Amino acid sequence: MPPTLPPPERRILLWYWGRRGAGGQMTLALAEALAHQPGVKVALAISAQAELRAEIEALGLPVEVLPTYASAAGFVLGLLRLPWLAWRLRRQALAFRADAVVSVMTHLWTPLVAPVLRRSGLRYLPYIHDAEPHPGDPGWLWDWRLNTELDAAIGAIALSASVAAALRHRRPGLPVHRLVLGAHLPPALLDHPAPPRPAAGEAPLFLLFGRLRAYKGLDLLRDAWPLLRAHYPGATLLVVGEGDPEALAPGLAALPGVRVEARWLAEAEIPQLIAAADAVVLPYREASQSGVVALAHALGVPAVVTPMGGLAEQVRDGVDGAIAEAATPQALAAAMARLCPPAARATLAAGAAASGLALRDWGAQARGLLDILSTVTETGAAQAGDAGHG
Repeated sequence: MPPTLPPPERRILLWYWGRRGAGGQMTLALAEALAHQPGVKVALAISAQAELRAEIEALGLPVEVLPTYASAAGFVLGLLRLPWLAWRLRRQALAFRADAVVSVMTHLWTPLVAPVLRRSGLRYLPYIHDAEPHPGDPGWLWDWRLNTELDAAIGAIALSASVAAALRHRRPGLPVHRLVLGAHLPPALLDHPAPPRPAAGEAPLFLLFGRLRAYKGLDLLRDAWPLLRAHYPGATLLVVGEGDPEALAPGLAALPGVRVEARWLAEAEIPQLIAAADAVVLPYREASQSGVVALAHALGVPAVVTPMGGLAEQVRDGVDGAIAEAATPQALAAAMARLCPPAARATLAAGAAASGLALRDWGAQARGLLDILSTVTETGAAQAGDAGHG
């Protein structure tokens, strides 16, 4: 028999210029996992202002750190050096001989830089987290931004079936691939199973955390809470996140059993905050998918969600959480009530921990990305050759 040849080396440049949030955690986890795959070389392009810059640099991988911005004024001034930044990214990718530049999460400057990559003969593959703007979020340049990215791409990666369907409708000829949204836990926690849940007490603690936005339905939760407390008066609710909760849900903080902390959550706080809760609650009016659900399951915490977008794909009703029948206060309260009996809550926590095992497996995430790259790079090579190396 002829000797088995090793697979050809693959070289991937991960690009994320955001400063904070889930994109940084995803970049860190994906980079570390890819670096452990045989025959794979990884480099990164990140922001000098990135919250997880030190952790990413500690991986020991080639990293290009470029100044982006930390304020609105910095964004405006940064536009003046954007051609230089695009040139630096292009130079890095070409010098690294990248088979693909993978955008982990879009950034305000991504649509201005992605076409430069394509014109340079580089293969650009973005993760697309949202196919439409969230209700209440700025959307006046949304179509231009997304269309520009897709025009420059050899394919796209969606993290829910609903987003994948929307992208295929928008770009029928573009290869759209699906991966599951993993849990963006700190690397120190990824190698450990979900911590055992404490014995379920009579008074459950529900948690809502993350950026507080109109589409996240804080007013639905406010109106559902008295309905739940009428049957479970010991239940408590903690709301933590950056935003104006009083504008979104007037009177929420004044309800019995509710505590609201309007502040940004540092990445290091999040796992402990989730692990202390009995359930996370996502009363969203619209959703693509949620990193909150993935994190909760990875930590053995069930989730209560509305049946919107990709949320219903992430939760197995009655197994690792509860899906409300509708995005209404009555349906949300009924779903939350299903987690209040201690025995039911313990069963769902065990189911969440089981679901979370796969979400912690970033090696599987890395192999999924490599499989996708194998299917799209040949097509992308032909496209890039047509684009030339100007």
